[in-house]
Amino acid sequence: MKLICIGRNYTEHIEELENEKPSEPVVFLKPDTSILLKKQPFFIPDFSDEIHHEVEVLVKINKVGKYIAKKFAHKYYDQIGLGIDFTARDLQSKLKSKGLPWEKAKAFDGAAVVGEWLPKSNFKNVDNINFSLKKNDEIVQKGNTSLMLYKIDEIIEYVSKYFTLKIGDIIFTGTPAGVGKVIANDKLTGFLEDRKLFSITIK
Repeated sequence: MKLICIGRNYTEHIEELENEKPSEPVVFLKPDTSILLKKQPFFIPDFSDEIHHEVEVLVKINKVGKYIAKKFAHKYYDQIGLGIDFTARDLQSKLKSKGLPWEKAKAFDGAAVVGEWLPKSNFKNVDNINFSLKKNDEIVQKGNTSLMLYKIDEIIEYVSKYFTLKIGDIIFTGTPAGVGKVIANDKLTGFLEDRKLFSITIK
């Protein structure tokens, strides 16, 4: 099982990090070892002084597929979730400045929060889902999937050209504006529409 992540998929987030708007989806991977274990806190790693939260809508793949056409993409997932792509921003900036891969900043142990899953049938339109992240009871990130540059079915079509999608694979669809640093004792709580799907503590 693999985690397929989409970067720079919300315009305001691209602007806040002063990145270029991509002409096609930005894709990177996280290993399954990056998933934070259930009911465990997130421990800030000793190699970074600037871990950022990035809340994202998740999709879980439910059957094997390769070169999936957009019009058939909806058949390859039936669960929607919410999670966090933790990023060591200082390390990422250093790697990017040297033209090196991001993995050490994105794929380290515990860098992926995967919350509860909800049936896709709960949503009238997967391209119009509200989601948010609270840090210490204050909303710090808020988005809607309608604002994605590349929608869920387009993402599935694109990534399946390069990677065979397998049952249990998870797609992180990108984060809206509002990413920020976490510090010890912060509490992060994620909501899909009005339903809480995860709550974690930073150590």
